[in-house]
Amino acid sequence: MGGVDKGLLPWGTSTLAAEVVRRLRPQVGKLLISCNRNMEYYRTLAEVTVGDTRRNFQGPLSGLEAAIPHIRTEFLIIAPCDAPLLPADLVGRLMNALDQDSKPSVDICYAHDGKRGQYLCAAMRSRCLASLPAYLDTGQRAVRDWYAGHHSIEVDFSSQESSFCNINEPGQQA
Repeated sequence: MGGVDKGLLPWGTSTLAAEVVRRLRPQVGKLLISCNRNMEYYRTLAEVTVGDTRRNFQGPLSGLEAAIPHIRTEFLIIAPCDAPLLPADLVGRLMNALDQDSKPSVDICYAHDGKRGQYLCAAMRSRCLASLPAYLDTGQRAVRDWYAGHHSIEVDFSSQESSFCNINEPGQQA
C-alpha cells in the first residue's frame, strides 16, 4: 500500500474502516480498534482504540495483544479494516459455531469463504489470549499458526465469498 493507512482509504462516501465499523456495529456490543497511526480518526469510530506495544508493527496479532487489557468479555470478534463487505450475519454465525453445546471445547471459529480461511474474521473465547504474548515472543506472527495451538474450526461462508474481498491497493473496488 506504499505506506498508506488502509483504514483511511476511501470507500463510497467514507473510508474502509468506517464501512467495516458500520457493518459490525449492529452485531456487537462494543468496538475496539487496534491502530498504530491516525488515532484521532479511529477514536471517532470506536469506544476504545489501542496501539501496538511491540516495536516495528508486527502484524495483527500484535494489535490483538495490545487489546488484551481492555477485553472484559468471555468472547470477542476480530475483523480486518480492509474487508468492507463483511456479512450482516458474520458475528451471529461465528458465535453460533463457537457456542454450540455439542462443541464446548471450541476456542476459535473463523470464516472460510469456500477457497481459503479468513483468519481475521473470527470469534474466540477471550481465555485464548493468555497464550498470545508467549507465542509472539517466539518471533512467530502467523494468525493461523496461533489458532492451531487452540481448538479452532472454520465456519462455511462459501455462499458469501465476495463478502470477504480484501482491498489491497488504492482505488481497488470489490
